[in-house]
Amino acid sequence: MFARRTHHNESFSKHYNTSFDKHRAGKATSSKQKRSFREAATAVKKVERVKKPDHSPPAGSTLTSPIVTICVGPEQRLFAAHEDVLSHSTFFAAICRGQFLETATKRVNLPEELPEIFSSVLEYLYKGDYYPRLVHNKRRNTWELEEADNSNNGGRGNAESTVHHPDAGQVLLKDTMLYCAADRYGLDDLKRLALRKQGLQSGIQCSTILASARYAYANTPDNDSRLRAHYLALIIRSRSTFKRSGTMQMEMEKGGMMFFDLFVAICNHMDDMAAAKSPLFTKSPRTPH
Repeated sequence: MFARRTHHNESFSKHYNTSFDKHRAGKATSSKQKRSFREAATAVKKVERVKKPDHSPPAGSTLTSPIVTICVGPEQRLFAAHEDVLSHSTFFAAICRGQFLETATKRVNLPEELPEIFSSVLEYLYKGDYYPRLVHNKRRNTWELEEADNSNNGGRGNAESTVHHPDAGQVLLKDTMLYCAADRYGLDDLKRLALRKQGLQSGIQCSTILASARYAYANTPDNDSRLRAHYLALIIRSRSTFKRSGTMQMEMEKGGMMFFDLFVAICNHMDDMAAAKSPLFTKSPRTPH
C-alpha cells in the first residue's frame, strides 16, 4: 500500500505512555455495516489544555511578495500562495531559492500530494491553524475542536476527521496525513498541532486507525517516534476493542514493523505495571538498564 521504511525505530518506547489518556478507538466494522465505538456517558469530552494558537500570518510576512502557483495531485488542482509565506517551509524555501531565480513562471508541481491535505497546509501557513480549529472553552479554560455546525465559531460544516486516499483505497485520519505532510515540508509546529488535534478525535473505526497507523509508519522517519507512539498507546489503551476486531487480526497476519513495536510497547507497559505493584517500588523506583 505504501513504500515502507526498513530501519527499526528504537526510541518510540520513550513516548508511548504519554498518550494513554487522550485517545479513544472505534469498534471493528463488519462488511455490511460500520459501527462507531460509543464511549460511556461519563467519558472525558474531547478537550485538552493547550497553548493558545497563533492565528496571525507568519512573522515577517507582508503578503506583498510574488504569487506562486502550486499544481497539486494527479488532477492538477491549482493553488496560489505568496512566496514569503511558502518560504516558512524549508521544503518550499529551497525551491524558491533554486527554481524561481531562473524562471518567471513561479509554478510548483506536487503530483503526489492530495489537494485536501495541501489546502490545510496552506491554511496553517496563513492562519497558524487549520479547520477544524482549536477554540477556547472559557468555562473550562480549555481548548477543543470547533463544532462543524457552530456558526458562532465560523464552523463550515462537514468537519470530517478522515480523507480518502486513492492509493490506499480507503479513508485515513486527516491529522495523520497532515503530520506526514508537515514532516515532508519541514513544518515542525504543524506536526505538533496535527498530533495534538488527533488526540482530540473520538469514535474512529478500528479499520481507519490501523490503516492510518500503517500510513504513519510508511511516511515518517525512524527517528521521529511521536506519531508512531501515539498509535501504539491508542491500541494498548483500547485493547479490549482491538482484540475483538477482525481487522486487527488481518493486519497482524500481514505483519510489519508496527506489530513488533506494539509487542515491545506492551512488554514495557506490563513491566511498568509490575514495578508499580512491587513492595520495593515506593522505596527504589525502577531505573532503565
